Amino acid sequence: MLSRLRKYGLLCMVAVLVAACLPSPPAKAAAQITIDSHQEGQIIAPGMTELQGTYSGVYDIELIVNGITMTDVLTDDPNGDDGGTWSFKLDTTKMDGTAEVVLKAKDAMTRYGVWSPFIHLNIDNPEANIPLVQITIPAENTLLKNKVNVIISVEGKNSIELVQLRINGGEWQPARPANSGYIYSWDTRQAANRVHSLEARATDIYGNTGYSLTVYASTGSRASISQDGNEAVSDHIDVENPLKKPSSVTDSVYAEPAADTDMEASRLHDKNPLLPEQDRAIWIWENASYPLVLNPNARHVLSSMAKDTSTFNQRPITTLYLGVDQYHGANMLEDYRTEVRHFVEWAHNEGFSVQALIAGGTKPPYFGAYSRYHAQAVREFEKVLNYNLASPESARFDGVNLDTEPYILPDFKTAKPSVQVQYLDMLKLLMERKQASGLTLPVGAAIPRWYDTSPDAADIPWNGETKWLSEHIQDTADYISIMDYRDQADGSAGIIAHAMGELAYASRIGKPKSVVIGVETKDIADGGDPETISFHEEGRCFMEQELKKVYAAFPEDPAFGGVALHHYSSLLDFPSEWGPAGFKWAPPADREPPGVVSGAVTATAFDFQRIDITYGMAQDNGAVNEYRIYRGTEPAFEVGPETYAGSSEGLVFKDKGLLPDTTYYYKITAVDVSGNEGLPSEAVSAVTAPSTLKPMIIGQMDISYAAGKASVTLQVVDMETKAPVPANVSGRFTHMAGRYVHAMTNAEGFFQSQSEQVSAAQGEIGFLPRRIMADSYYWASAYDQTPYPTAVWSP
Repeated sequence: MLSRLRKYGLLCMVAVLVAACLPSPPAKAAAQITIDSHQEGQIIAPGMTELQGTYSGVYDIELIVNGITMTDVLTDDPNGDDGGTWSFKLDTTKMDGTAEVVLKAKDAMTRYGVWSPFIHLNIDNPEANIPLVQITIPAENTLLKNKVNVIISVEGKNSIELVQLRINGGEWQPARPANSGYIYSWDTRQAANRVHSLEARATDIYGNTGYSLTVYASTGSRASISQDGNEAVSDHIDVENPLKKPSSVTDSVYAEPAADTDMEASRLHDKNPLLPEQDRAIWIWENASYPLVLNPNARHVLSSMAKDTSTFNQRPITTLYLGVDQYHGANMLEDYRTEVRHFVEWAHNEGFSVQALIAGGTKPPYFGAYSRYHAQAVREFEKVLNYNLASPESARFDGVNLDTEPYILPDFKTAKPSVQVQYLDMLKLLMERKQASGLTLPVGAAIPRWYDTSPDAADIPWNGETKWLSEHIQDTADYISIMDYRDQADGSAGIIAHAMGELAYASRIGKPKSVVIGVETKDIADGGDPETISFHEEGRCFMEQELKKVYAAFPEDPAFGGVALHHYSSLLDFPSEWGPAGFKWAPPADREPPGVVSGAVTATAFDFQRIDITYGMAQDNGAVNEYRIYRGTEPAFEVGPETYAGSSEGLVFKDKGLLPDTTYYYKITAVDVSGNEGLPSEAVSAVTAPSTLKPMIIGQMDISYAAGKASVTLQVVDMETKAPVPANVSGRFTHMAGRYVHAMTNAEGFFQSQSEQVSAAQGEIGFLPRRIMADSYYWASAYDQTPYPTAVWSP
């Protein structure tokens, strides 16, 4: 590395002199996105509909449809000024009714979210109509005995072919048509004294299937149902056919609610579940949670890492927030329920508690804050409740962690307190669903650190009181996990200070162990202030030192529930520190490589310079850590450093910076946590679209460290002619630094910038270019000389 620095020493001196006069980036137009092709309420025919609009001052534009699908749109920016037109072909052949459409992007300067207006399109497409399904009898909180007719109502535009009911997640059973709807005769004499989940679905002649929300009904007297929904000893209440009206009290045939329903509901709502010790917790997102569920061998790695207390002098991890959202077309709690049970039972045997993590963007989570998406939010939550009711005690989740982030929505700031109140209504609904299920598993909300300090969260009127948003949430949820994402414990901007308000309020309302403090470990590439959010730059040892200060600050605080780490995948690769002396956690010894990726590998051209790759999971005797993507221009290309295109922790890779109108071939390998690499997949190919834009690349790049700062110099050149290209460069320092910078190159294409102050006797700092924009050009990043250099120094 030092020889490389000397090699480019003269270049750096010249570049630094030139850079002193570098112009600032040009003033950007106001960040905005428009939808110009369609108007609010417009009726469109089923089929392919091209949406179009304009944008300025933004990038990474995504289209969100009905709060479910999030898809990149095509953009045309020939001037390289983060402005132009966008387009997207929306397939409405499987839609009927209203489609809500909105676009979300990143501000080119701040990297925070920018939204278009919402519009609603109306599609008259009866053949795609989803039946509306509802269980009308029995009513919820009903005590049942003997044979009960469950009544299901179905509404739709098409003839209904099949209506089914399932109880406690069992097999779907057919319901028969009747004058009042559809009937399923349930003999509750064979059911245990407990709360049961009832779900219905209906399929029409075109194969469209609609699902009801859940009805929770009890068999046995209320006294017979324990607080976790299980059987206790008691007498039954007689309930017969609910279609026949009773002629007398002794001939009662309706399923009557228990007389103490309201009183009992109030008692259960006011009673906090006994919160367990969560310290130390860890978030596990779907790219890691699915392999843990589907590959039992991966669990040994998790257990070894979680129980290790010596490598970094750390506390053991005891609580797992397991992501259960849909992933790569699979729905964990529906498609892999048996495997989930095995995982939870394994975790319990290992001494872990497991909470279901509901999070993501969107489906709904943050769209779930809107009232119009509350039903979807309830449905996602009921999946966890219904899984627990259908599973033995040993395989049940121990809680639910909700990561719904309404502040992402555009009107959180502009229409206060509308979104804040809708979010609180959603949270209340979920807690009521938990109560109706008879389960008492704790439900916690992940919240940002500023819900008790920011004007956007102040003076929120709700439920008859005006309070901080954080206080309303603490009143409603069983616990909170604060996303207290700062990289120091002390000071007015530190972790401890940001948690004081929530801890004090929890003590005031009598909720012990209800405040968990979350910290960040992952590399925040595009955050507004990446150098202060995460411990990634400082390393694991520094983080543990700071967390000791957090524990020391609250030794006698009854509200303190521990610390949660974000997140598992990043922690596996989190070094003690950056530089020559750094080391990572060592997994159990393993020399066996993973298998070949499963399923079909696909390559699909997105536009003239990007191809999207998908593939299935690979199995391993341990845990797969990443997938490496290799690229060539011939089918039989060799896998190796010269053809390495990048890596992904998930099952999708976006290969960017390619050449237009070019055929590319791809092979995928799996790499485990010990670094063993498996055999490559068969090659797949795709052809990029044509373009009139010219490719530019980073012709040379150098980074050095002196006087506590890293300095980067790079030159942007035309890929074909190697002539300098004046361009606008954005990027961030990496490893021990995190500062994000923007600047224009000079006329010779040179860009130069410095990191924040990083004073250390030894270490490593790199620079990652994120965006390069120039008139008539695009950045062909796949043809840069990589890996980019880093500056490494030692005493």
